[in-house]
Amino acid sequence: MRILKFQNNAKDAFSFRHYIIKNLAERLTVEYGEGYDEINLRYFRRFYLAFPIRYAVRNESDFILHPLLAVIRTELSWTHYRILLKVEKEEARNFYMNEAVNSNWNTRQLERQINSLLFERLALSKEKNEVLQLANKGQILHKPKDLIKDPLVLEFLNIATKNKYLEKELEQALIDKLQDFLLELGKGFSFVARQQRISMDNDNFFVDLVFYNFLLKCFVLIDLKVGKLTYQDIGQMDGYIRLYEEKYKPIGDNPTIGIILCTEKNETIVKFSLLKDSEQIFASKYKLVIPTEQELIEEIEREKQFIELKKEKD
Repeated sequence: MRILKFQNNAKDAFSFRHYIIKNLAERLTVEYGEGYDEINLRYFRRFYLAFPIRYAVRNESDFILHPLLAVIRTELSWTHYRILLKVEKEEARNFYMNEAVNSNWNTRQLERQINSLLFERLALSKEKNEVLQLANKGQILHKPKDLIKDPLVLEFLNIATKNKYLEKELEQALIDKLQDFLLELGKGFSFVARQQRISMDNDNFFVDLVFYNFLLKCFVLIDLKVGKLTYQDIGQMDGYIRLYEEKYKPIGDNPTIGIILCTEKNETIVKFSLLKDSEQIFASKYKLVIPTEQELIEEIEREKQFIELKKEKD
C-alpha cells in the first residue's frame, strides 16, 4: 500500500516511480533481510492491485458487495500467487486460485492449466450465472456435461512431431502419461482399465480406456480416434454404453458416460446424431500441442457460435 501511495503521488511518471521501488527495496532489505528486492516489490504492488484484500483494507463493505471477489486462499504459496498475477481477467484469476486449492495443484500444474486456458474451455457452454459460480467456487460437477472440455490439450504426450500415428500409439502414450492425462480430464477421475473386453453372445468388444468418476458416481468410457468423428463412432460408443451398463454398472450408480476423443468434429454429425440431446455421449477434439492463446480463443469462439446457433434452431 505504501508503494502505491508513494507512486501515485509521484509527478514524474516512470523515472521517479522506478526510483521509489529501488530505494524502498534497499531500505527493506537492510531492515528485514532477503525477499524485498525490486522484483518482489513489483509483485507485491501487483498483488495488492489484483486481489480482493485491497477492498478489505480500504472498506469492508466494498469487499462484501463486489460480485467477483473471493477470499485470499492462504493454502497457496507466494509462487502460486506470482503465477496467478499473469492472469488479467478477474473471473479467470479467481477460478485458478480456487481450483489450485480444491485440486491441490502444485505450481507447475497451475501454470500448465493457465497456459491451456482451462477456465475458458470450461466456461464455453455455460450460462452467465454458471460462469460466475465457476469463477467463485471452481469446477463443481453437477451433471455429465460438466466433465467435458473441448478441446482437450494433450501436449504432454510429446507425439506432435510425428506426421502419422496410430490409435494404439495414442493410447499407449496416454497410459505412459496417465497422471498428466488425469489432470487434464479433471476432477474425480480414477483409472479402471484399457482395452477392456465386453462380451455379448459370441462377439467381443474392446473399450479403449475406462475410468470411474467418484464425484458423479459413474463409469466414463473413452474411445480414441485419429481423424474426424463419424456416425459409426457414435453408434459404436452407444453400443459400448448399453453393454457396459448391463454388464458392469452397480445398482445405484448414475448412467455410464461415453467420450469420443477425435482430432476433428464434423458439426453436421454432431447436430443430427445422438450427440445432440444425449446426456451420455459426448465428443471432444484433442490437440497435441498447446495452441497459442489467440488460436485457443478463436477455437473457443467458433465452438460458442455453434452452440448458440444450435440453441436458436432447437
